Amino acid sequence: MTHTASPSGRPGGGPAQRLSGSGRRRAVGAYGEAYAARHLVAGGMVLLDRNWRCEAGEIDLVLRDGEVLVFCEVKTRTSTLYGSPLEAVTEQKAARLRRLAARWLAAHTLRPREVRIDLVGVLVPQRGAPSLEHVRGVG
Repeated sequence: MTHTASPSGRPGGGPAQRLSGSGRRRAVGAYGEAYAARHLVAGGMVLLDRNWRCEAGEIDLVLRDGEVLVFCEVKTRTSTLYGSPLEAVTEQKAARLRRLAARWLAAHTLRPREVRIDLVGVLVPQRGAPSLEHVRGVG
């Protein structure tokens, strides 16, 4: 599924434009996560947790989709020069997400009937509206 937002929903000209290097990457990543969270919530999901961390890593978004608990990895890019945002998720990254999901469940009292891992790719071009691709159930 691809979603396109209005131009007013993007960071163009804001603080991220004035940053360089790692600061810009962090700002673009944070924007992509917020954009993805808004899109998923608008689609009916309930946001339970965001940027949950443990010593093994971080889970970007934890949501409820009906009775399904969803762990969501968000990848944001400003171009497709090095591939689409979703191409950045390797099998090793998917395996780490599964381990992190187990850690999150161990740290919380929720006992869902079903767990799913989703990927969201956000493309934030220099000009024009961002686009979003949501892939459900990758691991």
